Amino acid sequence: MGSFCEMHSNCEVEKLVSSDEVSIEKESINRSSIEYAVKDLLLGLGEDVNREGIRKTPFRVAKAFFEGTRGYRQNVLNIIEGALFPEEGLDNTNKIGHGGGVGGLVFVRDIDLYSYCESCLLPFQIKCHVGYIPSNQRVVGLSKLPRVAEAFAKRLQEPQRLANEICFALHEGIQPQGVAIILQCTHIPFPYKDFDSNHKGWVKILVSSGSGVFENKNDDIWSDLFSLVKFRGIDKDKIVIKESLEDQCSNWCPSFKIEEIKYNPIMVNAVSTIIKSLGEDSTRKELIETPNRFLKWLMNFQYASNIDLKMNDSIFNGGVKSTIWSEFNVPFWSQCEHHLLPFYGFVHIGYYNSKGCNQIGKSLLQSIVHFYGFKLQVQERLTKQIAETISSLVGGNVIVVVEASHTCMISRGIEKFGSNTATIAVLGHFSTDIAARTKFLEGIPSVTSFEGQ
Repeated sequence: MGSFCEMHSNCEVEKLVSSDEVSIEKESINRSSIEYAVKDLLLGLGEDVNREGIRKTPFRVAKAFFEGTRGYRQNVLNIIEGALFPEEGLDNTNKIGHGGGVGGLVFVRDIDLYSYCESCLLPFQIKCHVGYIPSNQRVVGLSKLPRVAEAFAKRLQEPQRLANEICFALHEGIQPQGVAIILQCTHIPFPYKDFDSNHKGWVKILVSSGSGVFENKNDDIWSDLFSLVKFRGIDKDKIVIKESLEDQCSNWCPSFKIEEIKYNPIMVNAVSTIIKSLGEDSTRKELIETPNRFLKWLMNFQYASNIDLKMNDSIFNGGVKSTIWSEFNVPFWSQCEHHLLPFYGFVHIGYYNSKGCNQIGKSLLQSIVHFYGFKLQVQERLTKQIAETISSLVGGNVIVVVEASHTCMISRGIEKFGSNTATIAVLGHFSTDIAARTKFLEGIPSVTSFEGQ
């Protein structure tokens, strides 16, 4: 748990206040730099930057990055200063109680946030819990606590520094008896084309930071907080305590566990340009290897996938359709071609097979899903391509449902946490037989686990 003294050295005061508002002209230049950098990345992936689906991708990616890092351009102290209110609290003259504006705990829980991992530039999810004990008979407007947390989350971050910065800013702005921050962070794994797990490998970590009366995690005051979040899977004994932020960072991002590869210098420079254009120092030690780590992820989705899609000739023998065979919860990963952000989920496949034919093996279905998933994609096209490929094997009677969580819907724009999208493709008999469609759709498992949501 970060102490207030440690926070003071790791979180400079100037980070709390923007030195100058970024001019419209400068922001326009930075966005243009990101757009040119994204074009280099697309070309490095073998894509046609003039293709209709990705012609505007550089613009959209630049916009997404600026939205996702808007915290660099926010004045955090101004958020707090305009929302401090007098509140006397309980009369504790006889030291027999406390509450409200004098000594009582204020605890805002379950603040959903997204941030960009500074090690790999992928978004990670945060469940933030903020507590403080007022002093001087004043409290801060409750809505300001999540706003301050978001201002720091909307930057390139790692969990412990994020907790420390939120804690330090609130202590400086409110001047309370103490501030406590608990973060539950979840990072998506780094899948590869040959992965066969059900979205295993998600990295979860629990960090905290405290100031004032919360500096010592063993103090009784922490017991109140942990009692209020015990049903949220939070155990104080599981909070990660690291000797340094560097150790914490190296054990957090899954990109550190992947073998180092040297990538095209043009693509590396493009990622460095993106980092600098967001207002960061690309030579900061935590960011030096970030371009290579981001490319570890991105190159999984290179055009003309290298996945070996071994398919035999059609197993359809022209016989009469008989049984609906199905395969549920086939996992997939893909990359949104509009924003270069991940989307992931499960594919459910149903098909009529003719009498005397064998059922398609799950390994072949998984290979088909991987083949079309590990590309720059949109969910609608992914669904159609899977359906058409399976249709060629079974004689045309296919239904495919893709359920996916899109980080572009969560980490930017409308920021709809917990949402997921379903798309359906039907071919042959399924397109006309409502009863057959209904039978398959109602058979899809009602609870599908989207890790991190």
